[in-house]
Amino acid sequence: MEKGFISAVCRSPAKGMQKTDIGEAILVEGMGMEGDGHFGFEHRQVSLLSAEESEKMRQKVPDIKPGAFAENLLVRNFDLTSLKIGDRFHVGPTLLEVTQIGKECHDRCAIYRAAGDCIMPRLGIFCSVIIGGKIKIGDIVYV
Repeated sequence: MEKGFISAVCRSPAKGMQKTDIGEAILVEGMGMEGDGHFGFEHRQVSLLSAEESEKMRQKVPDIKPGAFAENLLVRNFDLTSLKIGDRFHVGPTLLEVTQIGKECHDRCAIYRAAGDCIMPRLGIFCSVIIGGKIKIGDIVYV
């Protein structure tokens, strides 16, 4: 069984904003991350992105920080691309279900303009919260 871990926990007060790493958060069943702009947002309650992929982008745009792609969770040593819609996996004490893979960007973000690419539309994973709880940096991620 593959296991990874959370390397950043990020949120922003509104949709469409870069998020800030806050280190820990509460995930609420059927709602998402407390205090986040996507809280209660149907099928895209929590977003995840590979920390390794984010670091590759940092080579092109050095000032990229956790949350720059509007991701809630940066996950290290876990192959998010192996997940399919409907798959369930644990993040610390919580259980998430994959509801969407990638997204359509309607306009080009600052990262796209600086690097000529943005990874969230291709590599972002969106989930619903099945079992809520407190999560934090270092929590194990596993199927």
